Amino acid sequence: MSPRAIDSEHYLLSVKLRREQLPSARTYPFSLPLFRSLNEIFFHPKVTFFVGENGSGKSTLLEAIATGWGFNPEGGSKNFRFHTRESHSSLHQHLRLVKTARRPKDGYFFRAESFYNVATEIEALDREPGSSRLIDSYGGRSLHEQSHGESFLSLFNKRFRGNGLYILDEPEAALSPTRQMEMIKRLHELVKMNSQLIIATHSPILMAYPDADIWQVSDNDLVKTSLQETEHYIVANSFLSNPEHAIRQLLF
Repeated sequence: MSPRAIDSEHYLLSVKLRREQLPSARTYPFSLPLFRSLNEIFFHPKVTFFVGENGSGKSTLLEAIATGWGFNPEGGSKNFRFHTRESHSSLHQHLRLVKTARRPKDGYFFRAESFYNVATEIEALDREPGSSRLIDSYGGRSLHEQSHGESFLSLFNKRFRGNGLYILDEPEAALSPTRQMEMIKRLHELVKMNSQLIIATHSPILMAYPDADIWQVSDNDLVKTSLQETEHYIVANSFLSNPEHAIRQLLF
C-alpha cells in the first residue's frame, strides 16, 4: 500500500494497525484475515470505498475508524452518546488515525443497521425540556414517519452540511437503484463542499463515483482495485447480461 502525498483536502490521511499488544489471533475480529495482514491504509482526500463479502471485516473496520475519530459506535454525530447494546469490538483501541492539520466543521457516522436507534434517540432528545429541535436538521419530519429509504435521504440531503468527514456503512441498504444514482449526485455535492467520505458498500452503482479509491477485502489482504475488477461488478454484470442463463445455472 503506497502512501499518498499529504493533500490539503484530507481530514483523515491514513489509519494504522498498532500491532504491539494485539489480542490473540483467535479473538474476533483479529481472527479475520483482514486484520492479520493489515498495516496501514491511505485514504483518498475525497471518497474511499471499502468492498468485500459479508463477514470480511469491512464494517468492523469502518466502525473502529469512526469510534477512533470520536463518533458514537451506533452512529450519529460526536454529540450522540446513547447505546442500546455494547456490540462494537475493541479494534479501535489498536488503531492509530493519522490526521492532518485540517479540521472538519461537520461529521457523521452512518450505519444502516442501527439508524433506527439514531432516529429514536433524536425523538428522545427532542422531548427533553428546553432542548432545541434536532429533527429540524434532518428536514423537520420524524425519521420514523418516513420510509427507511426516505429517512436515509433526509440524513444525506438535510443533515450533512459539507466541510465534513462522513463515514458511511452501507448507505445503499434501503435505496432503490434510482435513489442510489441520486446518492452519487449527493456524494459529488458534498465533495465539492470540501468533504471527505469513507464508505463501506455492496453497491456497484455507488462504486462508480469517478474520483474515488476502492479497497477490496480479498481472502488474505486489502487490495486497491478498479470498479470493473470488484467481485460486485463482475457478478452483477454477468447476471444482468444474461439473467436467464444465470437463473438456469442457479436453479437447475
